[in-house]
Amino acid sequence: MTDLWRGNWATRARIVSGLALMLYALLHFLNIGLGLFSPEWLDEGQDLRQIVTRNPVGEVVLYTTLILHAGLALWRLIERRSLRMPRAEAVQYAFGFAIPLLLLTHITYTRIAHEVFDVQDEMGYLMYLIWGTASAWTQTILLLIVWTHGCIGLHLWLRGRAWWRHNTHLLTGLAVLVPAFALAGFVTESRRLQLVAQDEDTRLDMLDAYNFPGPKEFDGLIRIDATLYWGFVAVLASALAIHFVLRLNARRTSVRISYTNGPTITAARGQTLLEMSRSAGVDHTSLCGGKGRCTTCRVMIEAGADDLPPPSEAEARSLKAVGAAPGARLACQIRPEQPMTVHRVFVGGTQTWRGSASQGQERPLAILFLDMRGFTARTAGQLPYDVVFLLNRFFDAVVPAVTASGGKIDKYLGDGFLALFETADTASSAQAGLDAAAGIGRALDAFNAGLQAEGAPPVGIGIGLHLGNVVLGEIGAAGHAPRTLIGDAVNAASRLEAQTKPMKVELLISAAVLEAAGLKRPDDLVPLELRGVDGVIDALPVPKAADAPQAPRA
Repeated sequence: MTDLWRGNWATRARIVSGLALMLYALLHFLNIGLGLFSPEWLDEGQDLRQIVTRNPVGEVVLYTTLILHAGLALWRLIERRSLRMPRAEAVQYAFGFAIPLLLLTHITYTRIAHEVFDVQDEMGYLMYLIWGTASAWTQTILLLIVWTHGCIGLHLWLRGRAWWRHNTHLLTGLAVLVPAFALAGFVTESRRLQLVAQDEDTRLDMLDAYNFPGPKEFDGLIRIDATLYWGFVAVLASALAIHFVLRLNARRTSVRISYTNGPTITAARGQTLLEMSRSAGVDHTSLCGGKGRCTTCRVMIEAGADDLPPPSEAEARSLKAVGAAPGARLACQIRPEQPMTVHRVFVGGTQTWRGSASQGQERPLAILFLDMRGFTARTAGQLPYDVVFLLNRFFDAVVPAVTASGGKIDKYLGDGFLALFETADTASSAQAGLDAAAGIGRALDAFNAGLQAEGAPPVGIGIGLHLGNVVLGEIGAAGHAPRTLIGDAVNAASRLEAQTKPMKVELLISAAVLEAAGLKRPDDLVPLELRGVDGVIDALPVPKAADAPQAPRA
């Protein structure tokens, strides 16, 4: 849930209010579905739900959340620089604004009818009221739109989480079951009510129990419904009008950008060049998403460079790292104020059409490098099949310790391997890495005991365990690109493993892993200057991997 508190207050408020409303919708739909079993279950479910929603505090929270969520959506619409957006986002907007138009009628004939005319707005009342009318279809559409809108919102929020991606099929199935269950309950109970109402005395008793509105009350409800409907239409129209007024005003303070071998656009000042490209639908590569973590959005400034401030230290360092030519800038870092002509270094076909996995995803993860000691000398003169047999026995012994801890092997490297621990957060990744290292040590001891019984010499290992930012992505030709990881942290883990040999230990753990796992910084850390790694890395030497420190459990 840590991602919930990232970003500005409006984003957090939208997520929190959306989660609250989706929880309410889930409980409401499950309540309707109980009509599939019996009217008593349906009424009892509503009574339980209304303990929360019909008390003063619950009502204030519910309607405040509803107004806040709708208001934030209107505000996002107003402040957008363009109405161009991805298809999923467009569907989200369309559903989001269709919901109030349909929901206001539902509220009018239930909550308002209850407060103004003392109608007993039980589930049965509404089902009897709308069954066989056009409202039955509109309320069915409302149910489906509300649930789809919520599911899209959840997916857009959680799609970057590994556990969400791995369980997409299961979650989709559960998501489909909820509206199906609700509609089955609605149809079953509505048909039952229509049948029992065929008896005139029963029908009159039922209407009396609901305090069913008469013609005068219905006239009042129709007027209230129309007022609310057109009131929201007016609010939505006003938001659109403000949006276009702001865009018109922005054009007066806009800047002209010409792309060589591309279009010429006009964009509002204050945006980065990359944001201008995206708003105008201009193809502009940016694998890190405009965070300044790569240089794939770089451009050559062919005219207008003198009007830009010099590169920041971070931008200059990134450009120097890739040997960029003079005049190159990062589109995600510059904010044009004057007309400019630019050449995009990478345009079209450069992975822009691939999936998100190809683009790469940056995350702080624990990485484990393992190498078998003395493998070359040990296998000199052996037959190839015997070498393969030894390696497979060794990997069969130690790799389960990695997978049991929540890790996975990224690649095998001859007599060793690279493992990563792609868990929910940084702390659990570090904990999983420590668990795997200790598990490998125990598995190695058991493996060597077997070798000793066979009269063979024991196997020695070196392990480097580090934590840092890595980029996960599909690297290779399209259609033949395995998912792997790259980054300075990978190199650091490899260099730590290499240092285990001269230090005569099985395991070196970086301080970053220990701190992320919540362990107290030990006094016997060793500062290491590793080849190809900037700065000094403090690491804990562990003579036997089985004795790796374990993180405290929550």
